[in-house]
Amino acid sequence: MRFLAFLLLLPACFAHLNVYLSSAEVLRLLGLTAELYYVRDGQINSYALNFVVPVPANIGELHFSWQSLTRRPLPYTLRVDVISHPEALHPPTFSIPSTGLVPTEPQTWQVDLPCTHTVAAEVDVTIALNISTGSSSTTLHFRRRKICLKDAPRPAVRVDNAPHAPTSADIFYAGAGCAGGVIILAAVAAVACRARARKLRRARSDEQDAHAFLPDSSCKSAASYTSYRRPTSLPPVAPEERARDLQQRIAELTIQRCRVRLRSVAMEGTFGRVYRGTYADEDGREQEVLVKTVAEHASQVQVSLLLQEGCMLYGLHHERVLSVLGVSIEDQTAPFILYPWGPTWRNLKQFLLACRGVAVGGATGAPPPPLTTQHVVRMALHALDGLSYLHSQHVLHKDIAARNCVVDENLRVMIGDNALCRDLFPADYHCLGDNENRPIKWLALETLSKKQFSPASDVWALGVLLWELTTLAHQPYAEVDPFEVAAYLRDGYRLQQPANCPDELFAVMAYCWAMSPDDRPTLPQLQIFLRDFHAQLTRFV
Repeated sequence: MRFLAFLLLLPACFAHLNVYLSSAEVLRLLGLTAELYYVRDGQINSYALNFVVPVPANIGELHFSWQSLTRRPLPYTLRVDVISHPEALHPPTFSIPSTGLVPTEPQTWQVDLPCTHTVAAEVDVTIALNISTGSSSTTLHFRRRKICLKDAPRPAVRVDNAPHAPTSADIFYAGAGCAGGVIILAAVAAVACRARARKLRRARSDEQDAHAFLPDSSCKSAASYTSYRRPTSLPPVAPEERARDLQQRIAELTIQRCRVRLRSVAMEGTFGRVYRGTYADEDGREQEVLVKTVAEHASQVQVSLLLQEGCMLYGLHHERVLSVLGVSIEDQTAPFILYPWGPTWRNLKQFLLACRGVAVGGATGAPPPPLTTQHVVRMALHALDGLSYLHSQHVLHKDIAARNCVVDENLRVMIGDNALCRDLFPADYHCLGDNENRPIKWLALETLSKKQFSPASDVWALGVLLWELTTLAHQPYAEVDPFEVAAYLRDGYRLQQPANCPDELFAVMAYCWAMSPDDRPTLPQLQIFLRDFHAQLTRFV
């Protein structure tokens, strides 16, 4: 991983030393194929040191690699501090002495973190490494959060594989044991088959009874329904209830078409249209609005999808969320969905492309000023604030991306809905043969393979949004076929670190793309880290 120019402004604490996690260790902990340096050529990566790395329950040891780049070894001392829940962890141990010399050849050493399995807890552990460099010394603190489970299975006892010549008695007992095992398995299988047959007969009887009292529509599997604007912990919602919910929202949002005036086309797709315009309230006061609608040849399905997705954020009020202002539906005309708008507001993806010098949407004039790392981090914090508010309202966005955000002249970012985005940004959506157009290259692995959405899957997409900000809206995984994305991610591959992207910022993205949803950072953790990083950046400006 590359270290950038601004890090060179930090005081160099080690003359010549490398301390890092190998690519195998990063893959084991985070599911990523990359090395993570804490010290490289004597330069400290303070942000990596400040990040707390989660250690799953099935991992009981940590591996660190180091090397002294001087001709003589450097003296060191090691210790482990258990910060919280010491009753959940046995005393940690090292595979090397707690004091000694850093070798001049690359070496990997181990820290064992054995759980007691008497209590379930998240144990905060700090590994302190003190290095002496002549008259001074510096201590590095590696922060870990070990997950310990109660009554978890102990690791198997390892025995030496000493050669042993089998005797006739060994062969007899082995054969008898195998025969006994086969008999037991056959008996268990027979019992299971009988129990399954009884269960099936009972299920058929119950189903017949149910059909006698329930209409045909109630027999549809609940798994075929998808919740709308609800947390995943709530039960699925029937289509009839979703339709009533949408009708109620439209009724509360309905405005008169005569109060809306369209001025110019902002974006246009195959059937979708986005206009800039004005809306006059009952007192005659006008305000700038953005209007989403469809062309006359749009199908009823496309009209229904516009209304569903356009009303997704209805009733939510936050400075980082662009919620719907009103809906206009009149007979024989396409519906209008209105959003509050500003004269200098732009779609974030189009803005980033303009920063790269790519003309989009008929835009003319000079490109915006170049974005700095400080700008990127501040914009990412705005998106984080908006997404945190959505999650606090039990709303999963499911399509966090630059195309679904808005930015103003002061680089303030707001999250919007994804209405019409499939039509306006067709290159960002793909259908994998299931008749469902999805943002494949923004989705988490569990969403791709199992269609599971959660706050952690929104965090994954937020990491891709951060990558879009740093690359000025380059296409993620441009070289990967959409049908191969799931296998690509499952093999441990991720988006590459963009040019001129600080290691600390890319580390945030990498944590968002952890294989397991439980290993990804929470939004409050990301907010703390990015705010600290932004404060650090402002010190050099």
